[in-house]
Amino acid sequence: MANHQLPEQATQQFPQSTLQDINHPSQVPAQAPQQDSQVFSQGPEWETRDGPHKKSKFPKLPFSNPFPHHEGPESAERKRHVWSLSKGFKFVPEDKEATPAAGQAATSRWQRKSTRIIVGVLFVFILALIIGLAVGLTEKGKSKSSAKNLPLPSNTATFTGDITYYSPGPGYGACGFENGDQDAICAVSHIVFDAAAIDSNPNHNPLCGKKIRLTRFDSSRGGNSSIDVTVVDRCVGCKATDIDLSIKMFTTLADEAVGRTTASWAWLN
Repeated sequence: MANHQLPEQATQQFPQSTLQDINHPSQVPAQAPQQDSQVFSQGPEWETRDGPHKKSKFPKLPFSNPFPHHEGPESAERKRHVWSLSKGFKFVPEDKEATPAAGQAATSRWQRKSTRIIVGVLFVFILALIIGLAVGLTEKGKSKSSAKNLPLPSNTATFTGDITYYSPGPGYGACGFENGDQDAICAVSHIVFDAAAIDSNPNHNPLCGKKIRLTRFDSSRGGNSSIDVTVVDRCVGCKATDIDLSIKMFTTLADEAVGRTTASWAWLN
């Protein structure tokens, strides 16, 4: 190994013994490591490597790193900081989905509220449906009951109502017939006519062509007068038991000047 000689200026700044050590490293005393050990061992016993560990007077406090991204990539379990309105700060692993507790509570409340709203709407809908069905059935029952009481051909009773007269022409009546003032015809109440309808075409009404016998007691004539008429029209202003006659038929039962009077009538089979 070659000897490295220091420059002359450097040799003037160091003692001769030191220069010898530098120029001849093999001659450096082997006591240097022992001195380090001796110096290290001069410290307090509890600070030495082999001495007993001194117990701290302060208890160990749990500590979580608030900056988990500083732990380094070698960390086996990376954590993420999460803010919770109910629990404050907490740390959860990155591989687990971290959702704020407040958001979860709000979502849960919204879901419960939505469920209550849907259930309430369904309840109202079902209640309205039940009420509608009940009302419909009631009205249907009433219509059937009232239909039995209406003066229809199925009812064989004798009815009493007002009789009036009208001019049937020119033109066609509700049944599609063209008649005049001298014809033995009549118009029944729209209530009775509509109750007997089978479709929207009034010409198809079963009452069209049916015959009615009317009887009236006339004191001036000293007895009853009767006529038979055919249903050809629908009277809008008549009550259920009223009959509207042609002028010829009305004057057979009463004077034209009377205009309105009472008579009894029944359907003819």
